[in-house]
Amino acid sequence: MSRSQLDTLIHMANQIAANNAHYGDDAAERVHTHLKKFWARSMKRLIVEYLHEDGSELSPLARQAVELLAQGQAEARPTSA
Repeated sequence: MSRSQLDTLIHMANQIAANNAHYGDDAAERVHTHLKKFWARSMKRLIVEYLHEDGSELSPLARQAVELLAQGQAEARPTSA
């Protein structure tokens, strides 16, 4: 994915977060659920990679949601023996 595609994902995540901010304490979980349900695996992987590498352009709420997404991805990975 190109930088412009990453910029688009960052913008989308921030917009989703802004549109859900009025849910207060439930907002991050709602944004996380949206990303999990509606974003392609490649989109989720890229935004999580961005969070780990920098993440500075994500709004605080979008960052929380992507952190939840990253936790879910880590938990879904099989553990090696």
